[in-house]
Amino acid sequence: MTQMKVAAIAAALLLAGCNSAMPPDGSRAVSAARAAATPGDLGLQSPGTAEAIETLALPPARPLTPNPAYARFPRYVGTLGDKQIEMKLGAKTDERTGVHGEYRFAGASTVILVAGDRDGDTLEIEESNDGTHITGNWVGKFAADGSVSGERMNADDSNPVPFNLKPIGSGSGAAPAAGTVAPKTPQSAAPSLEPAPPPAPPVPGNALGGTSNVIIGE
Repeated sequence: MTQMKVAAIAAALLLAGCNSAMPPDGSRAVSAARAAATPGDLGLQSPGTAEAIETLALPPARPLTPNPAYARFPRYVGTLGDKQIEMKLGAKTDERTGVHGEYRFAGASTVILVAGDRDGDTLEIEESNDGTHITGNWVGKFAADGSVSGERMNADDSNPVPFNLKPIGSGSGAAPAAGTVAPKTPQSAAPSLEPAPPPAPPVPGNALGGTSNVIIGE
């Protein structure tokens, strides 16, 4: 009787084990796949992905071309280091000490923008080769003849390179200092388009040709 009870209990335990939840045969493969999956495969983005996508979506920067509005600005030519450059620099209309313009290397079709201040004979301007980011700083002094010299540095003020520029061209005076007004060139009166009046007839009794009127008798 006791043996029959033990057998019954063992059978019950075996049956319970067979009915318990067992992992499917592919459970190990699924776990491995999940471990190997990247955040992007799971609908997530790894750090820096959004920034990279935005950068790739931006249009490429276009080279800057000469601005027609700067064509009337005073022109300077000279050297930046061992390279020849030409700069157009004029006063801003909305800032008392502001100046702006552009420069380019000899033979180049693209330009680099410049903007900053002239206070007395001190020039401080920044440059940008894309119109957005600052790519360099210029610090110089104007001389009495209108030339300007100093140093051009990177945006972090490293790698100073000397520059020397002189004004050229007709009417290309230096950019005026703050608070000064460029003198106006006097203009001659325009010639009259009306015909000249006829000469007045001689008045009797007056000297004619330096000799007084006389009566010669017969």
